[in-house]
Amino acid sequence: MSRSQFTLRTAVEFSGAGLHSGEVVQARILPAPVGTGIEFVRTDLPDAPPIPATVAYQAPLDRRTCLTRGGASVETVEHLLAVCAGLKVDNLTVEVSGAEFPALDGSGQKYVEMFEQAGIVEQRAAARSFRLEEPVYVRDGNATLVALPTDSPGLTLQYVASFEEPGVESGSYQLDVTAEAFKEHIAPARTFCLASEVEALQAAGLGKGATRENTLVLGDEETRMRFEGEPVRHKLLDLMGDLHLLGADLAAHVIATRTGHKTNADLVRRLMDLMQEAETGGIIQRESGLDIREILKMLPHRYPFLLIDRVIEIEGFQRATAIKNVTINEPYFQGHFPAAPLMPGVLQLEAMAQLAGVLLLRKLEHTGKLAVLWSIDKVKLRRQVTPGDQLRIEVETTRLKGQIAQVRGTGYVSGHVVCEAVLMFNMIDA
Repeated sequence: MSRSQFTLRTAVEFSGAGLHSGEVVQARILPAPVGTGIEFVRTDLPDAPPIPATVAYQAPLDRRTCLTRGGASVETVEHLLAVCAGLKVDNLTVEVSGAEFPALDGSGQKYVEMFEQAGIVEQRAAARSFRLEEPVYVRDGNATLVALPTDSPGLTLQYVASFEEPGVESGSYQLDVTAEAFKEHIAPARTFCLASEVEALQAAGLGKGATRENTLVLGDEETRMRFEGEPVRHKLLDLMGDLHLLGADLAAHVIATRTGHKTNADLVRRLMDLMQEAETGGIIQRESGLDIREILKMLPHRYPFLLIDRVIEIEGFQRATAIKNVTINEPYFQGHFPAAPLMPGVLQLEAMAQLAGVLLLRKLEHTGKLAVLWSIDKVKLRRQVTPGDQLRIEVETTRLKGQIAQVRGTGYVSGHVVCEAVLMFNMIDA
């Protein structure tokens, strides 16, 4: 059963040093509208676009989770994302004045306290969810991650640790994730390193913001843990943060052995592929989706020029996803290379533009207007689209000011990018 989305009642502000860079930055976490998701904004880069916390924007980086978009990046966001997952907070705008998020006490505890002080409020829209129906696994050397279907309504996590450090006890920890269980057993667990790694990490320029208060040094006699199995529990904290990049509540049993952020992200990509296949095939029905009758009420286009068949999901005014079933009956195939029919690239762009129109026309102040395509930029037609393909179209609003809107669109077939472009619209009276 789906739950409602949530955000914070009021904003929270804080500052602190990054765990690896040591740079002191200012941060604000603000309430955000339905469908926003968690978005990071670099306030020190005025023209940088918001960075959504989804696996599409994840970038490889050692020992932390990094998100990047348009030349801007934000690092070490996994603890904050874990708290968003644990407390079921869906929509936030997170402003930060530097590249690395503050470490605070090295756990999720401070974020829990700030969220509870600010207040968590319900929003009038359903949250996304995904129930795993088949086993999925990833492997990288000795690290393995397995996600299994479950009869449970939610997420069960299990971590098996094997620390190669003399005197450091390995072990495992399992948890059925609820808000209360997360706050008590996972959120207070601090980040850690092995005593044998300290010199190598320092030589690599990492850990400049690490202290004895925010980092456990395993194998060091002076280290004092908050509770038994704190390092293993912290691995679950990191895993929860990375699983949040799926953008949906996950119902599955996930078993991790010696994993890190890279394998976590690999699993999320596998899960994302399965979720998108289920959405595209109609197995998962999102409440914000639109069928063809509802699309016809919003757009002036009609056959044969209506080029979207179903809107899978609309996230606020920020993002939308739709499908176009490409069949040999399309009228343009009669004259466009009939011996080897291809969907014209210009019509792929038109399908993007129509979905963008659906997204933009939902905004209240655009009622009674038309979204007129003004310009197209950065067009790339990467692969052929042929009869029998199902074109998945995703659009995202990158700028919306007054009557002018900029939208980035991408088209996929079987998970491969086939087209992309940046579209500019002018909203005019109908």
